[in-house]
Amino acid sequence: MQPFNKKLVVIFDLCSTFVQEIMKGTSIGEFEELVLLAVGIQHNEAYGFSITEELEKQTGRTINMRAVHTALYRLEEKGLVQSQLGGATKERGGRRKRLFGLTPNGRTAIIEMREARDKLWSLIPKVVIEGKL
Repeated sequence: MQPFNKKLVVIFDLCSTFVQEIMKGTSIGEFEELVLLAVGIQHNEAYGFSITEELEKQTGRTINMRAVHTALYRLEEKGLVQSQLGGATKERGGRRKRLFGLTPNGRTAIIEMREARDKLWSLIPKVVIEGKL
């Protein structure tokens, strides 16, 4: 059992390094990561309702739009997304949508998060994936 424990220590160390190096003091949680990815999918056309729909479609979860808006504002404060007001529409009663897009730091963050996750996945022993513990 000793070699397996050493692998867990390596994985834990990689996770710590990921959080420290990738986020450089700006950590985000799972939900914020999902919102950031949805903003990337919708490329500068993302807004609260469209992100909520995208996340519900992709995750099968019920998503609270207020939580999406909170995550968007946090991501904007962290410099990972930027927003601008879109045009007013009749469907919205003349109101304008706030459209979100990735910043260069946001783009870097999603790429580095994917690389870190792929690296961690590659370290999981095959026996764990196959369920033969």
